Amino acid sequence: MKGGITRRFAAYLLNNYIGNFLGFIVGSLSSRLVANYFTTRSIRNLWGLTAHKTIVTKHTYTTLEWSVSILVGFIVFELVSKWLQKLVASLLPKYKLTRWMVQPQAEAEKEAMEQ
Repeated sequence: MKGGITRRFAAYLLNNYIGNFLGFIVGSLSSRLVANYFTTRSIRNLWGLTAHKTIVTKHTYTTLEWSVSILVGFIVFELVSKWLQKLVASLLPKYKLTRWMVQPQAEAEKEAMEQ
């Protein structure tokens, strides 16, 4: 019983850290994506006189950042939940140190096949 609780806790921590890390990466990439194409008026670009990018208001810039981060976040979430999870589940049993992560899944699949 103790091993099962430890196993589930370690799997929870691993999933939580991977999710937080991916969220941070997606947020950074989406804000950089908007910053590559748009800018706001500021003293750095002489209030838009020397800007090489499209100038938008601060409200529009913020809205674009939110919209792009939601869209990119959804795409990354779907990729991770569908494709990467299957890939990891197929690769983990090959290594001794990571078999414990897939073992409960394999046992549940065996029981389902038997019934």
